[in-house]
Amino acid sequence: MFSDKGLILIQAYSFTSKPIAHVEIILDKSNKTAKYSAGDFTAHMGIPTYIDAEHAIAHNKIIIIDKETVITGSFNFTKAAEKKNAENLLILKSKELTKIYLNNWQEHKKHSTLYQGK
Repeated sequence: MFSDKGLILIQAYSFTSKPIAHVEIILDKSNKTAKYSAGDFTAHMGIPTYIDAEHAIAHNKIIIIDKETVITGSFNFTKAAEKKNAENLLILKSKELTKIYLNNWQEHKKHSTLYQGK
């Protein structure tokens, strides 16, 4: 379905980190109603952004890179998480484990809707 190289998939409650390049993102439904949300931020940058409204909170915090690396932990991919908060981040390099995370990401994308921005 996806090519391996250059692939970055993100699932997050919020996302406001500019340094990350081309991605596809699934965000929490709160991004649809905020005045200017992470969804607007990513959609306006041309990043395919999806809203997962299936859950009370879509509170996942994962990045999948090239189908072989998973980044996960409490880190919210925000400036506050980077500069102010006490956070943790785990980098897992395993194709087998990454496949499980990728399948989960795709399941969430199936019930998410494409966000076009406001």
